[in-house]
Amino acid sequence: MRRPFSLAVAPNGARKTHADHARLPIAPDELAQCARDCVEAGAAMIHLHVRKADATHSLEVADYEPAIAAVRQAVGQNLVLQLTTEAVGICQPAQQIAMVQALRPEAASVAVRELVPDDAALPAAEAFFQWMHREHVVAQYILYDANDVRRYAALRGSGAIPEGRHWVLFVLGRYSAGQKSSPTDLLPFLAAWHDMGLDQSGVEWAVCAFGKQEADCAAAAVMLGGHARIGFENNMTLPDGTTAPDNAGLLRAVRTPLNSLGYAAMTADDLRARFA
Repeated sequence: MRRPFSLAVAPNGARKTHADHARLPIAPDELAQCARDCVEAGAAMIHLHVRKADATHSLEVADYEPAIAAVRQAVGQNLVLQLTTEAVGICQPAQQIAMVQALRPEAASVAVRELVPDDAALPAAEAFFQWMHREHVVAQYILYDANDVRRYAALRGSGAIPEGRHWVLFVLGRYSAGQKSSPTDLLPFLAAWHDMGLDQSGVEWAVCAFGKQEADCAAAAVMLGGHARIGFENNMTLPDGTTAPDNAGLLRAVRTPLNSLGYAAMTADDLRARFA
């Protein structure tokens, strides 16, 4: 078998609603059913967004708690549960940090450019990154372009981002026309990764992508040594151009052909072992 890969599901995002797709999970019970389906489809991790009562984006502890409880009841430890800290243009770093510290999740994603927008924000961000490392909250640092890769490398070099127990996510096509990603969007990230010597660092990387080439981008990432995040947050279209029936359908569209090429999907415990 080839190097195993992990699939994460990003089932909803911050903005989409049932008007976009009837099977887009928003309420805790919907997220729980999605989690069950996605474990069966090969997911090792769920990237969790929650909403307020009006279905708008939330980073409130009170909105996260019932969703976390519902997913855990549904799948136990069969998914790594990663909380988003995405600002969506409305949240500030202090609120993003406070939510993670209050909930102490197994994992959280943090965008470097949101938490460290300038040098003035660095002390608070560094303290938070160090806290996550100490408390065994696995951080996934979100990088939107090659400049973010270089910024991440600088933060690691200075010690602001501690060594080990974290990984990164390359967001492909975030600034492309119509936010439509292509596998070639991965190349500038990997070039910067290599140029900064990060390919020798042992840090795991994953990708997420927008639009109908999501599965192609995921497959390219896996075959180049990475992992993938799939789901309705960024795409609702199967490789054949039809609308996916649900998030699990998108996962199967990635996992099945990779399995046929000899790549094995990791379980949640396999993924946890990478960050022990």
